[in-house]
Amino acid sequence: MIRAVAFDIGETLVRDDRYWAGWADWLGVPRHTMAALVGAVVGQGRDSGDALRLLRPGIDIGAEYRAREAAGRGEHLDESDLHPDVRPALTALREAGFRVVVAGNQTARAGQLLRALDLPADAVATSEEWGVAKPSAGFYARVTELADAAPQEIVYVGDHPVNDVAPAKAYGLRVAHLRRGPWGHLWAGTPETEPADWHLDSLHDLRGLITS
Repeated sequence: MIRAVAFDIGETLVRDDRYWAGWADWLGVPRHTMAALVGAVVGQGRDSGDALRLLRPGIDIGAEYRAREAAGRGEHLDESDLHPDVRPALTALREAGFRVVVAGNQTARAGQLLRALDLPADAVATSEEWGVAKPSAGFYARVTELADAAPQEIVYVGDHPVNDVAPAKAYGLRVAHLRRGPWGHLWAGTPETEPADWHLDSLHDLRGLITS
């Protein structure tokens, strides 16, 4: 029996285009160049941060992130960054009696910004706040604690085969792979996402699937 649903953040709940546009503006490169490089490294199965390293070899991403924040050009999230199905889908799940939590590989600042949006969720946490990130089993241990349920009673919803599908399944969670964003579209229908219990084109589909 499913008792809780946990959601990834980037491209599952929140659009990533503002994030990468901010980096492009900070580094002084065209936004389409940044987008193309992100797509290229994703297609190669590399970390998306490698797009920044291709533009600025030797870049200290953490130091640049802090410099952006100090300059007032750091992370920002508002209602327009949420995918349109997020609020209605999460609300429907809570109304159906599921515990709804949000947990992804994000900064502590992103966690603050998400909580300020007052999402229809019981709890929001990020990897930086926890000090452990996906695909580590320790991350999914924390997801289990946050969801207040046994692993087999939790559905983890995400778009990434390496960070979401494989490690969540390995920890014993049920998994819904979302065809959204570059990772979700690129690996949809491939052996990497085949282990998922469900495959979604929209978060609206989730409630019906897990209650059927």
